[in-house]
Amino acid sequence: MTERAPIALTIGEPGGIGPELAIKAWLRRMQDELAPFCLISPVSMITQAIARSGTDVPVRVIQTIDEATSVFKDALPVLEITDSGTEVVSGVASPKTASVVIESITKAVELASTGKASAVVTNPIQKSALYEAGFRHPGHTEFLAELAGPGIIPVMMLANSKLRVVPLTIHIPLKDVPTQLTTELIVERCRITHKSLQNAFGIAKPRLAIAGLNPHAGEDGTMGTEEKTIMTPAIKQLRDEGVDVIGPLPADTMFHEEARANYDVALCPYHDQALIPVKTLDFHGGVNVTLGLPFIRTSPDHGTALDIAGKGIARPDSLIAALKMAAEMATKRLATGA
Repeated sequence: MTERAPIALTIGEPGGIGPELAIKAWLRRMQDELAPFCLISPVSMITQAIARSGTDVPVRVIQTIDEATSVFKDALPVLEITDSGTEVVSGVASPKTASVVIESITKAVELASTGKASAVVTNPIQKSALYEAGFRHPGHTEFLAELAGPGIIPVMMLANSKLRVVPLTIHIPLKDVPTQLTTELIVERCRITHKSLQNAFGIAKPRLAIAGLNPHAGEDGTMGTEEKTIMTPAIKQLRDEGVDVIGPLPADTMFHEEARANYDVALCPYHDQALIPVKTLDFHGGVNVTLGLPFIRTSPDHGTALDIAGKGIARPDSLIAALKMAAEMATKRLATGA
């Protein structure tokens, strides 16, 4: 791939806000200087969404994704997949459309894996509806990792213009974090993050900061020993490997503006410790990035928002940010040859 290919955008949950966001993102293509993308969807689903939105958006069905580049200025390119034959009801997630959701993701990964798409941007999915249809993966990320091939370890990063964060543990109860947080896990996640910042973000010497698990980063063992027994050995090993990493740092003082200037990404022991600061700083501009995949994947940092689907009030900011970040990452990868 000598020049940046179009981005593959998935439909997400058809009954959610994904179709509306795709429409609104295309309408802002000039204003936000978006790189060409194509929506992978049954054409009927997107034309129905356009009708519900009351907007005048031309749609062009394309046969191959490379056509999206020439089409994008004048029409929303749609790479058509099999229709489920089920009527989509805004605000209702149905297991009957699960086949569309899954095929859209699978097709996007296939295109990115073969270099025909420069990146995959995924609209939000409703896992409960997919589970009813037999979906066996914990979530979007795990499914993408399986599609990518064996030996892939995906790492979730949330990013906006002010902060990047990686939760070292994700969707587990808080009481389980101390047992899941190991020296090996920290080293593994930091290595993947470090390499990704180099290859996909163009940061030659990434600076990593690790937050402590306990208040005041354990305060020299008086408030917990995990910092000494688990985190410090990981940091030492990483430094011996040449990784620029600091910590463990007290989480209550590492996210203000001056502190953020000292690192490129913060790695945090548990989910909310990472997500609260990044969403507080820029809720609507947040992007979910999956590191460790052999292709670029970004996503809006929000869910399907069934409660507002079909009402025309969903904000496309996060999807637009995801599309822009995917394009920037693809450009960096081309430049580094990664």
